[in-house]
Formats: sequence, structure tokens, C-alpha cells
Amino acid sequence: GGEAHVPAHVALHMSVMALCSGTMLSLAYGVVYVCRSLSIMLDSFSCDIIQQKSSQRVAHVWNVTQAVLRKAALSVEHCLLVLVFMVVFSVPLLLIDSGMLGANRALTTTMLPGSLIAIGIIYVLLLAAKISEQCSNMPALVNAMSFGEGPAARQQTVDFISSSAAGFYVFGARLTSSMILKSIYVWGIVIAGLLTRFGPSG
Repeated sequence: GGEAHVPAHVALHMSVMALCSGTMLSLAYGVVYVCRSLSIMLDSFSCDIIQQKSSQRVAHVWNVTQAVLRKAALSVEHCLLVLVFMVVFSVPLLLIDSGMLGANRALTTTMLPGSLIAIGIIYVLLLAAKISEQCSNMPALVNAMSFGEGPAARQQTVDFISSSAAGFYVFGARLTSSMILKSIYVWGIVIAGLLTRFGPSG
């Protein structure tokens, strides 16, 4: 007699959202795993520089390292693209749902879970951009080392690392923190505009 029944459309809505959220989080976890591994590899390269006796050897190891970076980024770039598009297109739909459900139910059923997932994906993007930042710091690190050679040989290695422009590439574009922050800023302006139009009205 006193049992509460969940409407069919609400149960379907929550099931679809749970399925989509689980899929996105699975993709995000895979990208995080790859980015963490690449970051550890770059840290290991930084530590190995101290033990190297030849700048040419450093250049060779860096050549292998940047090849691994490109290959790893190539393997997950489609996952990153899916995550970005899911966030970009899902947030407007969440705002529309919140306007239809009203302020009482919008926070718990749509806005809160969707916002947490969006924040998680932004963290994944920033983690990938950190790879590019680490690569940008390598020339200065190599330039500070002394390999028992003349400055000309060391400068040649520094120029080689700088010209390689290594980093985390997504479809040919080098992912950086400034690029992501600018995108978040523009995206935030769009979301603010949508909130004034489709936000819950009470």
C-alpha cells in the first residue's frame, strides 16, 4: 500500500544517464592511466639525464621518448575527442532537462551528476596537457647539465629537444594548459547564457 513507484520515464532517464556516465568514466580512466604512465616516463628521463655522460646519448633517448609520446597520444586521441564532445553536447541537454524538471529535482537528477562528470573530464584534459608542459621544461633541464663536453655539443642537444616540439598531440594539435583554460572560459560563457534561458525557474 505505501510503496513508492518510480515512473517509467524517470527510470528510463536514470538508466540511460547511468549507462552514458559509466561509459565516459571508463574512457576517462583509460586516458588517465596512459597520461600517468607518460608522466612517469618523462620523470624517469629527467632523472636519467644526471647519469648520462654524453649529450648525444641524451638526444637518442629523447628521440625514443618522444616517439613513445606520439604513439601513446595517437592511441587515445579518439577517446579524448569522444569525451570532449560528450561534455560539450551533454551540458546544454542537462540545462534543458533542468528547466523541464524544475528547481526541486534538477539539482539531484541532472545538474549535480553531470557537473561532476564534466569536472572529471576537464581534469583528464589538464592531465594530458601536463605532458606537454613537462616536455617544454626539458631543454632548460638539459642545458643545466654538464656532460663533460663542450657547450656546442650540449647546445646542439638542447636545440634538438626544443625543435622536436614534443608533447601530447590530439589530431595534430599540441594540447596545452592555456588552450584548455581558454576553451573552458569560452565554454563557461556559453553555459552562463544557456542558464539564463533554460535554467530551473523554481
